[in-house]
Amino acid sequence: MIKDLLRFENDKEFFFLGRVELDISDKQIVTQRLEELKPNFIVNCAAYTAVDKAEDDTARAKLVNQTAVENLAEQCNTFKIPLVHISTDYVFDGQASSPYQESQVKAPINLYGQTKSGGEDAVMKELESYFIFRTSWLFSSFGRNFVKTMLSLGQERRELNVVSDQVGSPCYARELARLIIHSLPYLERGVREVFHFANDGAVSWADFAKEIFRIAEVNCLVQSITADDYPTAAKRPKYSVLDNNKVKSYFDWRVPFWKESLEDCVRRVQQTRA
Repeated sequence: MIKDLLRFENDKEFFFLGRVELDISDKQIVTQRLEELKPNFIVNCAAYTAVDKAEDDTARAKLVNQTAVENLAEQCNTFKIPLVHISTDYVFDGQASSPYQESQVKAPINLYGQTKSGGEDAVMKELESYFIFRTSWLFSSFGRNFVKTMLSLGQERRELNVVSDQVGSPCYARELARLIIHSLPYLERGVREVFHFANDGAVSWADFAKEIFRIAEVNCLVQSITADDYPTAAKRPKYSVLDNNKVKSYFDWRVPFWKESLEDCVRRVQQTRA
């Protein structure tokens, strides 16, 4: 997806490094790779995102989401490299009744949120120049995510139970990637900013699933249930709507409504399965 979006950036060179090529939990390897590549920017997409598993796999979640980010931030500071770091709505407790703004106090309610908050703190402490993008409810035509799961289950079952008392802002990963690419020229020496970004609008998981099936023309009935009816190891925020106003004004950026982006995502998934 990222490579597709960068196909017109012919005047720049991009390096895509996975865990095998760059284990950011290893300080020595981070130092070595930065000395070799000498990048102008770094975008950190690495994260431990298994929210429920993190409750038991505490050490691994903290290593990836917090310690490794601290290692990377320290080396970025040493080499004077600005960092773009991806974070999450889970740094908040979900008790708000209006969209979360960047300045609101963090209060994570599960281990995943705590480690991501710790990663943010490390970036803010160590770096002279950074952008932190908090996002929520990511969906994409790639990888594993709610949209692809619903499309698969909808083909197998006539009826699904989906939680209706958790509300959030879905975010199309393709839109987030476009924004990050656009943001890089803004990241100058001494710029330190936190942004919220998701698609405009808010929806429950149940209504999100219904819209997925409507767009895909899948005949699957969605039954609304409460979070209490579907217990999970990690507690989830009941309200995860993010305020996009800062992103819109800072970057003069158009943020699509979530239904618009969902249609594009569903179409791409269907094309790959055709």
